Amino acid sequence: MTDELADFRTDVRAWIADAYPAELRESSINFFQAAGDVLTGHARRWQERLAAKGYGAPTWPVEYGGAGLSHPQARVVNDELARADAVNPISMLSGMGVTMVGPTVLEYGTDDQKAKHLPGIASGEVRWCLGLSEPGAGSDLASLTTRAVDDGDNWVLNGQKIWTSGADRSHWCGALVRTNADASKRDGISFVMLPMDQPGVRARPIKLIAGASPFCETFFEDARAEKADLLGKVNEGWSVIKRLLQHERQSQTGGGRAAAGPVETPQDVAKRYVGVDDNGLLDDADLRTRLASHLMDAEAHGLTQARIGAEARGNVEVTAAASIMKNSATLVAQTRAELMLEVMGSQGVGWEGPGFSGDELASVRGWLSGKAMSIYGGSSEVQRNIISKNILGLPETTQKG
Repeated sequence: MTDELADFRTDVRAWIADAYPAELRESSINFFQAAGDVLTGHARRWQERLAAKGYGAPTWPVEYGGAGLSHPQARVVNDELARADAVNPISMLSGMGVTMVGPTVLEYGTDDQKAKHLPGIASGEVRWCLGLSEPGAGSDLASLTTRAVDDGDNWVLNGQKIWTSGADRSHWCGALVRTNADASKRDGISFVMLPMDQPGVRARPIKLIAGASPFCETFFEDARAEKADLLGKVNEGWSVIKRLLQHERQSQTGGGRAAAGPVETPQDVAKRYVGVDDNGLLDDADLRTRLASHLMDAEAHGLTQARIGAEARGNVEVTAAASIMKNSATLVAQTRAELMLEVMGSQGVGWEGPGFSGDELASVRGWLSGKAMSIYGGSSEVQRNIISKNILGLPETTQKG
């Protein structure tokens, strides 16, 4: 680490110590759950301080609400926030904004689009969803049929999207639509941005097995998107969405925290439920071995992420390698959930009632919802196809169009 970066770390640590509300240090607030609405009180004050510092999107230019930091500096900020057990809620508050829409607008957007959309994302004030998959166009996204018809200064949209995360709570939507019905599948597609608060947009939550409803089906019925909010060129939205999906996979390669306060490690949870032997070791040799294997996998995943960042020398380029890390992150997260359920025994399969703690109920719900990780952001099979083609150089075997 350079002296300059070490000095920066000292400054960031001091700023967090001064800015992070003391009331949140021992709080059990779950920012992920709260992010569906506007934060209040101490949590709101923390959000505002992060936004004013530009830490909601630290590598973005200052004029768009970021802090203008290098990628190594941004890692320092994240490290110091984690060290202080301080959650940065802005990414959650913006929905798909910080991780996916914003980076794509930075690459493909006009100056007017950047000025219009990025500051609200960086502050966490504007929440975004994405209208991509359809009932008949999932992994084969190019089969989409939602139409956008030219109407002077606007596009008029008609069609249905599904799995639109947070659509019922979002202010804006980035939608992939067909603007030329006569072109081949991957041609004639455009990416438009439209406000959700209009008569032609209707979002309906889909209740999932875990009990929550983060996903929606969204209907466009003569919805309108301004021509000025077309991202990229007309009929060239496939290039835009491929880049956006790379950013999505990159955002799904870690395990960001959602709750403030200290976090109990898997090994501590196991010792509490299973017990320890006379030497203080987990009193189940087989479980101990499998837990150690999981912890090594998690450590290897984190070290690989760090190595990729270090090798990039600050120029972090989102590539097909994100598909490898996305599959790895899925395996680590799902294995952890399985182990925690096993550790808790019958207490880990409760659904409701006074006989279960909040952590126990969250564990079974997390296990159930985590099954979706193998599908969202492109299924594990889709990621393997990307890896085989773009990294290993194997022949294209998927449907072309």
